[in-house]
Amino acid sequence: MRDSDWPVVREIYRAGIATGDATFQTEVPEWPEWDAGHLRHSRLTIGEGKAVTGWAALSPVSRRECYAGVAEVSIYVAEQHRGRGLGRRLLSALVVESEANGIWTLQAAIFPENRASIALHEGRGFRQVGIRERIAQRDGRWRDTVLVERRSRTVGL
Repeated sequence: MRDSDWPVVREIYRAGIATGDATFQTEVPEWPEWDAGHLRHSRLTIGEGKAVTGWAALSPVSRRECYAGVAEVSIYVAEQHRGRGLGRRLLSALVVESEANGIWTLQAAIFPENRASIALHEGRGFRQVGIRERIAQRDGRWRDTVLVERRSRTVGL
């Protein structure tokens, strides 16, 4: 992902937010805030032709040094391009890129209603750790999340 991809990444993110089942976020942040909240490495885009149709990035789960190898996954594919394997390709590449940068555990918190995302992650080696009940509110409604994680087989052994 390049800085110049941000306008398209932002729109894909905005559409994901609008579904109500992708994130607790309710507004797309401006570039400086998004940039500061994500790791510099492991920022990927995927496209068809020259158009960006999806993206993935990692956020640190903690600023504490002991968790430096643990990151949270964000992955979004434009609605009109879903069902073509782009998410699978993105997440597979994200795993490789994360391990090349010393990440030993990837995690994601997914709304239970987002079955496609749960299946995507499980298909790439993530396992369900548990359900976080009523962990936070979105639009005034308490929501659960399914916590999934993938432990590297090569990093942090």
